[in-house]
Amino acid sequence: MSARRYAPLVLAATGFFALVFAAVLVFQSGDDKGEPGGLAGPAPATAPAGDRAAQADDGTAVMALHDAPRDLPALRFQDGSGKPLSLAGFRGKLVLLNLWATWCGPCREEMPTLDRLQAELGGPHFEVVALSIDRAGIGVVETFFAEIGVTQLARYIDESGKVAQQLNALGLPTTLLLDREGREIARHVGPAEWDTPSMVAFFRQQLGRDPGALLRREAAMQADARALHPATDPTAPLALRTAIEQEGSR
Repeated sequence: MSARRYAPLVLAATGFFALVFAAVLVFQSGDDKGEPGGLAGPAPATAPAGDRAAQADDGTAVMALHDAPRDLPALRFQDGSGKPLSLAGFRGKLVLLNLWATWCGPCREEMPTLDRLQAELGGPHFEVVALSIDRAGIGVVETFFAEIGVTQLARYIDESGKVAQQLNALGLPTTLLLDREGREIARHVGPAEWDTPSMVAFFRQQLGRDPGALLRREAAMQADARALHPATDPTAPLALRTAIEQEGSR
């Protein structure tokens, strides 16, 4: 076959690979509004395969509960004043962790429902943690919250976008429900109306599940520590503690 007959095939193949290469570049670089590279835009609501649908009292499916709690990596971010925080600081609360950004349209639309949910259930046992991943900084978050009248949500931000990577968030918004020990028990990908009666009923159900479990666990750990080290137990007899301390100093 002559070179002229091969030419159309070569041109077609070149064009195909050029399109593939361009698509990869777009995915890796994000857009000009500060979207972190590799993180897709708004994703349709989905439930992870193998999980079971959580239901409120009226039988409405609201989130996907995992078959077992999942441990999470150490997540670090900042509050509105720039103070470093970690997810461990929320232990003892049921936490609805929402990853969002001001350039994500559906994130902006669902934010008022998260604000109303915090107004309804927020307190010592429950908190909505709306974590922005805006690279532009906390200023754009403050401006947006002022525009739509958010009054109940605290300001949290991760300009690095590392938290989204650690949580394997495939798109925004992504929302996780964490138990009182900081473990993921449910996940929802995509926007939702978080303050509907079904949603509120579902969260109340989760709040009612053994609220003292974490406190009992910590108490048990402290009791084990005292049993292993009686000298540190203030309830141990003084003579026993003194004898242990003297033995240890020899």
